[in-house]
Amino acid sequence: MQITSQTRAELLSVAHEMADAARAVILPFFRTASLTAENKLDEGFDPVTAADRAGELAMRDVLERRRPQDGIFGEELGQTASESGLTWVLDPIDGTRGFISGTPTWGVLIAVSDETGPQLGIIDQPYIGERFVGGFGTAELNGPMGAMPLKTKDTSTLSDAILFTTFPEVGTSQERAAFERVSNEVKLTRFGMDCYAYALVALGQADLVIEAGLNAYDIQGPIGVVQAAGGIVTDWEGNPAHEGGTAIAAANAEIHAQALAILRKS
Repeated sequence: MQITSQTRAELLSVAHEMADAARAVILPFFRTASLTAENKLDEGFDPVTAADRAGELAMRDVLERRRPQDGIFGEELGQTASESGLTWVLDPIDGTRGFISGTPTWGVLIAVSDETGPQLGIIDQPYIGERFVGGFGTAELNGPMGAMPLKTKDTSTLSDAILFTTFPEVGTSQERAAFERVSNEVKLTRFGMDCYAYALVALGQADLVIEAGLNAYDIQGPIGVVQAAGGIVTDWEGNPAHEGGTAIAAANAEIHAQALAILRKS
């Protein structure tokens, strides 16, 4: 669908208002002794807190007031059909494990998508006060040091690359083996950064994020930010990643091709 310049400006404004609203309700829960987490899973551990739910409700309230014609796909509160052709994809706290552990690597993820995928993405880290925005001609970080453009690195070989993923186990045993083949080729591998890893690729601090087992709300905000900064995000077969599953976010086409070739090896 064609999005007019006027609509783009409105969508940017709405996205920022949503991020502000989520910050306001989530931050009071962070690093508090009274914070508790429920487990969504019968086996394993996938936590959710009152902060997750409050954050998504705050963003939905903004949409109900300003863009009621748009659809919503949120991690905590499900889906609402779109009448406009646009859908907001929301993860109020990406990295709830980090949130309940007190680490400032979690973030609020916001994307607005059409039938082709995300057109705008936000990664917001409320505690640090950093907001990464990508889409509609914008690729910018606003934070404690002011505003700066987002631009990915030009690293050309894996041996010089910095690689992130969230969990050491990555996904299935086969997916872990594929990740480890790439990890064995890079200069440095780091773990546990959640959505903040994608922000660092967009900022030009890292080269790759490789993950598996993702949902659409985990990846659509980061796709918007990384791609606006000059990077590439696909699945492990080189196809669009916005529906979730596997994902590789790379700083540029060259480093993406090298990592992808290794991931594809049986």
